Amino acid sequence: QVQLVESGGGLVQSGGSLRLSCAASGIMLRGFDVSWYRQAPGKQRDLVAAITDLGTTRYAESVRGRATISRDVAKNTVYLQMNSLKPDDTAVYSCNADRTLLGVHRDYWGQGTQVTVSS
Repeated sequence: QVQLVESGGGLVQSGGSLRLSCAASGIMLRGFDVSWYRQAPGKQRDLVAAITDLGTTRYAESVRGRATISRDVAKNTVYLQMNSLKPDDTAVYSCNADRTLLGVHRDYWGQGTQVTVSS
């Protein structure tokens, strides 16, 4: 019943931009911390950006200044705008929604969207 669906990935040239979307159903992102992660083949999954239920944002140093995370409450969607893309950004990007309420932890993952940046 709970589903997070990422979209917006694709093939882009170095220096280009993409806007990734994480659309939720079955839950309301209000009250969740939402994060974008990425994982390249053979590498660990790393946090890219996060936004809290209160709207506080944070970014990995590798994307600081190039990435912007935002949310649209009406669309129940969180976005990741990526600019000045470089080949090292190539990875599967996944979103995660996380909350702890009354001592109960819940988190959900999407299936991911592929971002490929060509040289």
